[in-house]
Amino acid sequence: VTTAGEITSVNPSRPDELIGRVGRAGPGEADQAVSAARAAQPEWAARPPQERAEVLFRAAELMRGRRAELAAWEVLEAGKPWREADADVAEAIDYLEYYGREMLRLGSSRLLDEAPGEVNEYLYRPRGVAVVIAPWNFPLAILSGMASAALVTGNAVILKPAEQTPVIAAQLHAILIEAGAPPGAVHYLPGTGEEVGAYLVTHPHVDLIAFTGSRAVGLAIAETAGRTRPGQRGLKKVIAEMGGKNAIIVDDDADLDDVVRGVAASAFGYAGQKCSACSRAIVLAPILETFLRRLTEATRSLTVGPAEAPGTFVGPLIDAEARERVLKYLATGLRESRLALEVDVGGLGEGYFVGPAIFTEVSAEATIAQEEIFGPVLSVMQAHEFEEALALANATPYALTGGIYSRSPAHIAAAKAAFEAGNLYINRKITGALVGRQPFGGFKMSGIGSKAGGPDYLLQFLEPRTITENTMRRGFAPTAPRHA
Repeated sequence: VTTAGEITSVNPSRPDELIGRVGRAGPGEADQAVSAARAAQPEWAARPPQERAEVLFRAAELMRGRRAELAAWEVLEAGKPWREADADVAEAIDYLEYYGREMLRLGSSRLLDEAPGEVNEYLYRPRGVAVVIAPWNFPLAILSGMASAALVTGNAVILKPAEQTPVIAAQLHAILIEAGAPPGAVHYLPGTGEEVGAYLVTHPHVDLIAFTGSRAVGLAIAETAGRTRPGQRGLKKVIAEMGGKNAIIVDDDADLDDVVRGVAASAFGYAGQKCSACSRAIVLAPILETFLRRLTEATRSLTVGPAEAPGTFVGPLIDAEARERVLKYLATGLRESRLALEVDVGGLGEGYFVGPAIFTEVSAEATIAQEEIFGPVLSVMQAHEFEEALALANATPYALTGGIYSRSPAHIAAAKAAFEAGNLYINRKITGALVGRQPFGGFKMSGIGSKAGGPDYLLQFLEPRTITENTMRRGFAPTAPRHA
């Protein structure tokens, strides 16, 4: 397909380094993709679940063979340090394997309660055409997870990657085709969210939208998809993961060696560009001063630099717009609170670098304590009682991840009961959820839908059916002509 424009992908560590050029799709290309997907979907859905799952298993095997290469694309295009990039590829493989096995579990009908002379079956059918709108921060893992879930359940899939990471997305599309997915059942449609993404959301022949990204865009998708349009054959299903303002509570009896390591990794890994990242540390007053001193020392020791450098822990932000946004939050933080640390990155050249920053004396109502920053910025807040710490942790519109470091069984039990977080971590960092072990997703303004990498996730891409048959009928019609 030839497009009128193109998207240029660059290296966030060195923006003058070209990574690739891809065609920029618009409404015309979107119409073609939806039409082709709609035509191909019935044949793909008719294939046995085992056959569809095998496509995912083959794709996982192909990724294993290209693990280092795919990680290198992430280092260069998404600015992920090597360890983070490799973990993203591994997570993509895990999604393919897990959802393939889940489809085998869900793929056959099951019998329900029966009465004499009656058989009741419960089974699933795909929804139709699914649009996957993916973020740039986990450019292979999240795209693979949403796309493979839609594909293995028998839907036709349109991949709309983030405009910052279209080259990595093209690798996934090629892998799925090589693994045996029919070209008509999986389409690669790079373009801007404002143009092609918005157009796909309104398209009457799109049945499902799976989105990961910002709260503002997720809410707009949910609102727009809720309006029916001429030619629409059903209500659109929306799955949306929309970010967080995640807190770690540090109890006064916590092991500070573990705390400092976990908070620093959660707040500053991948420059804080994770929806699961820690952006607030709520510390009990007796240990606040010691914690702050040790955390600032540890943060100073983190290596900030180009993503491809082997020792880099904090790489660049994704683009100039992200850097400007984070710098504005830093300026806001200086007005609202006290700056305890800002790591100088002045010698790192033209990349989109922002050094880790720690603010203290932050109020619960402060902008930097309420809004998702998506950068290496941590607000340290004081609590005098554990109950106050828990109330502060819950005092945002989000409920994605959260953590507590404590040796108190009573406080841990209280956090389990009352901490508003879809993923709660106890005495460990709050990033790095593993598929199948820590299904991921939140509630409140953090999203709608089941947890990715969990046993409920595929159900969102399916419609359940109940079939009841009266088995008391008298006789059967012949299935073929009788011969004398």
